[in-house]
Amino acid sequence: MLSYQLEAFGRPLSQVIRDTPQPQGSEVVVRVGSCGVCHSDVHLHDGYFDLGGDAKLDMTRALQPPRTLGHEIAGTVVAVGPEASGVQLGDRRVVFPWIGCGSCSLCEAGQEHLCNSPRALGVHRDGGFADHVVVPHPRYLLEFGSLEEEQACTYACSGLTAYSALKKVAPLGPRDPLLIIGAGGVGLSGIRLARQMFDTPPIVVELDPAKWDIAREAGAGQVIDPKADGALKSLVKATGGGVAAAIDFVGAAATFNFGFGALRKAGKLVCVGLFGGSTPIVPAMVSMKAVSVMGSYVGSLQEMQELMAIARSGVLPGLPLTTTPLAQATQALEDLRAGRIRGRTILKP
Repeated sequence: MLSYQLEAFGRPLSQVIRDTPQPQGSEVVVRVGSCGVCHSDVHLHDGYFDLGGDAKLDMTRALQPPRTLGHEIAGTVVAVGPEASGVQLGDRRVVFPWIGCGSCSLCEAGQEHLCNSPRALGVHRDGGFADHVVVPHPRYLLEFGSLEEEQACTYACSGLTAYSALKKVAPLGPRDPLLIIGAGGVGLSGIRLARQMFDTPPIVVELDPAKWDIAREAGAGQVIDPKADGALKSLVKATGGGVAAAIDFVGAAATFNFGFGALRKAGKLVCVGLFGGSTPIVPAMVSMKAVSVMGSYVGSLQEMQELMAIARSGVLPGLPLTTTPLAQATQALEDLRAGRIRGRTILKP
């Protein structure tokens, strides 16, 4: 099998050729057809997440090179272990990568994506920047029906992350405006899903004018430039006191502050993005406005099953995609790091 592995943080990925794995027990081997490149892959490639103020979250212990990155994976089943059931050779599947230990209280509650002993593909185990990947159990393989494989793989992170965050602010009625911050790959997934889940098109905040058109195409009701004079004040006034919910798909200090400031009383701010930075929170304002601030990290297997049912129905518009050969994996990471990507880049072995 061919893979492009992280052998040293911050260095170009290395081409590695080794024996194609043979599945053991309940394992399934999937021939990778498409693998999305996520912004978290950039952070993992760097070896840290920026926490602001020169502080960094060190990922060099959690991710130990050599490691094959890539967690948005779709492909075809080519081998099954002797204990694997419910899957056959030739099945086309998208992979749920956020795998836990399977035995802790979080895993038993269906929250294995939050497990403290994770086995996530592309992070703790080899992922999809390869032509084959080993999946521990068939339950992590989901049908994608007639969807294009390149679109299907994005649901494993971009789509799932957006869906889980949106569920945290539901229900929203026609007089409960929703603010989505960021129109990158995950933000675009949030916009298109919001149009299916709620009555009113979301208001979208996006710094880059080049992304405004794709935000509108995904279903944004209004696009706001946060740099415009009085943008936040105008938004609060136009919504009659603020939005019912804001979802920050960027996760920078400025975007967090914008989302928090846009909330009406009893509003909810969900922080999803991992861009980095830090910002103070005034406790008195949390209390006086009775607002909620919560985090959302990818999503559960149950949520991905729900999401794939929606996706298979054909109601969701596709993400803007750029396909590129697997050999260009390092360049894809650099392009994403530099902000040159609209939508998602999909690696093709």
